Formats: sequence, structure tokens, C-alpha cells
Amino acid sequence: MLLLLAALIAGCSALRIGYRQADIILAWRADDYFDLDEQQKRELDRRLDRLLQWHRYEQLPEYAAFLETAVRKAEPGLKHEHVVWFVDGFKARYRIIVDRGAADAAELLATLAPEQIVALRKRYDKVNRKFASENELDGDVEKRKRARLKKTLRQIEDWAGRLTWEQEEKIAALLDPIPLIEHLRHADRIRRQQEFLQLLRLRASKREFQPRLQAWLRDWEHGRAPEYEQLSSEVYEKRIQFYLAVDRLLTPGQRQTALQRLQEYADDCKALSERQPQARDMPRTPDRLVFF
Repeated sequence: MLLLLAALIAGCSALRIGYRQADIILAWRADDYFDLDEQQKRELDRRLDRLLQWHRYEQLPEYAAFLETAVRKAEPGLKHEHVVWFVDGFKARYRIIVDRGAADAAELLATLAPEQIVALRKRYDKVNRKFASENELDGDVEKRKRARLKKTLRQIEDWAGRLTWEQEEKIAALLDPIPLIEHLRHADRIRRQQEFLQLLRLRASKREFQPRLQAWLRDWEHGRAPEYEQLSSEVYEKRIQFYLAVDRLLTPGQRQTALQRLQEYADDCKALSERQPQARDMPRTPDRLVFF
């Protein structure tokens, strides 16, 4: 369970710092995709601040409890039902955020100009090339497997610490028979991007656009190609078995390292959810727009 959790929340290695700068990070990402104008940036700031205030004080305490429960479940050893419980919980919390923010997202997207849609298409092309490169999609099967193994080993070591050569060899043997799915995932990402571009054509109609956007965001697994749907379900189960086996390969010290990391995330969620001084009592921070 520890290492599946790692895979699911990888990339948040500095949670407190990252969360406190979440408005900056999210706004920068939005601008990177849409090339926002100054009025759109200001409106995005206002709506992001409202969403993050809600998330920080109403959602993070529940996240802390969720993660602490995960630690307690993981301590004696990983079980299949624990992994399913966590993944289902992760999806449920994602949908809560979607339901809260969909209306604001729809209103902001409704302001996009045609040239900003062009900017989005260009950004999609860039991220798609990056995904294909990172996963060696133009390479042969062995090259793609090596790329997958490298990424998996890095995720495990990020959480459990340095692996021995023997552990790496065993992990490679466990991972090897799991079907490669990255090429299908790549195709599905492109499908989702095209769906979003089609959806944006409705942005002038608030009554139609908002509910369809919310449904599209909530049901992100809907509409997959039959081959990808079938294989992703198979790989999901095989990945669970893989992480069960990896959990048994870890030394007590490595398991403790991973457990401690997970507990630190729970502690960070608690600390971040504590009420902060009012803005007038806090030091003035630099204008966010300097980051653009």
C-alpha cells in the first residue's frame, strides 16, 4: 500500500511550500495553457483564492484523517482491500473538488478568445511530445519496458529510500510481465484533449456548458476505447499484486521510511488547515503577476 500511495501522490514532495503557493502555481499553469490576458488573470486569482480557502479549511482536515487511516492500515502489512479503499477514496476526493470548482471553471473558460484556443492546442502538442518521449513510445518493447522500470524504481526510492541491487532485480522481474499500457494511455490522453476542445465550442452557452464540463471532469474514465478499458482494468489488478509483492521485499527500515513519509503528509495537512492570521496582520507578499 505504501508504494501505491507513493505512486498516487508522487510529485508533492514539498506539500506545505507547494500548497502555500498553490494559487501562484495553478495560475501559472493556467496561463501556460491558455495565454491569459490581465483581466482573466485577475479573475482567476479571485476565484482560485476562494476555492483554495474552502479546500484548505474544509478538506485538508479530512485529508489528514484519511492519510492517518492509511498509515494505520499499512503498518501491519499491505492487503488488496486496503489498496482499493485508498484508490476509491482518492477518486471520491477528486470529484468533490470538481463539484466545488466546476461553475467557476466554466465561467472563466467562457471568456477564452479564439487565439487562446489555438494556444491550448499548441500546448497540448508540446505535452504530448513530452509524454511520448518520457515513455519511449517510438522505441521497441524492451526500450519501453526500461523506461517504465526506471520510472517505477524512482518512485519507490523516493518513498522507501535506496534499494539494493538485489531488490531492483526482483522488482524488475515482478514488473516485466505486466502489459505495457502507456501507448494506449497516450492515445486516450489525446482523445480527452479533443473532447475538451469540442466542449469549449459550447462555452458561450452557460446553461449547456457548465453541466457538461462538470460531467466531463467527474467521469474522466468515461469514453475509453474498449481495448484500453479492458487492459487498464487488467493492469490495475496486476499493479496491485505488484505493489503487494514489493511491500514484502522492503526491509523494516524501508517500510518505516515510507510510513513516516506518509505520516508527514498527514501532519502537513493538519498544519495547513489551521486558521491563519487575517491578511491585514500578515506581511505583504510580492504581486503574483511577477511570475508571468
